[in-house]
Amino acid sequence: MADKAVSTFSRIGMVARWRPVHLGHTPVLRALCQTAEKALIGIGSSNTYDYRNPFTLEETKDMLRLALVDYNNYTFIAVPDLFDGPRWRDMVQELFGDLDVYVTENPYVTDLMKGIYNVIKPVELVPDDEKIPLNGTMVRQAMARGEDWQAMVPPEIASYIENKGLDERFRTEFGLETLAKQTMTSH
Repeated sequence: MADKAVSTFSRIGMVARWRPVHLGHTPVLRALCQTAEKALIGIGSSNTYDYRNPFTLEETKDMLRLALVDYNNYTFIAVPDLFDGPRWRDMVQELFGDLDVYVTENPYVTDLMKGIYNVIKPVELVPDDEKIPLNGTMVRQAMARGEDWQAMVPPEIASYIENKGLDERFRTEFGLETLAKQTMTSH
């Protein structure tokens, strides 16, 4: 679908944390914009700042804009955590309105949304040769360890994070917690 200029859907929506935007996200973001006239991109956990969400809402929007520089058919929607699935579903429906398709990889969110929206997985939108098996936890762990996290994100996002000192801020504020959580979950 990467080369298609024709929209398949009128409105498509997806909520993810995008912290940081990485190489696994970029083909999905492109596909959202390429397959719909309007892509509604929800920034999940918009009210949360912690080791899993170490960038502010505005910083996350900046990174998304950098990843979507070739597109203008998207809108960002802040989607806060409510810690109540049914209430969250109702809020997302109110924020997003009618959609042709809702995109999620999360089985719990799929169960919440399937009565409201036609739900598909992101991998259904991305050609096999563009899929990159990467997630935000992997990037944040590499960042916490001082490893080459830059290779896991688009160059413009790496520059943004480094130029604003966000990698150092992350290591200072959440590096030890990130590594401790990794140790706790790997045993």
